[in-house]
Amino acid sequence: MKNRENHKENHKTNFDKQKLFVKIMAGILALLMVAGTGITLVYALMA
Repeated sequence: MKNRENHKENHKTNFDKQKLFVKIMAGILALLMVAGTGITLVYALMA
């Protein structure tokens, strides 16, 4: 019984790490999109 509970805890920790990784990746992608749009606007207005 104890072994099964321990396995559940490990699985939950792994799931939390995956969730965190996905959030970080989404944040980085969003930042790149915003930065790309900003840079494009700056170059378009400078031309």
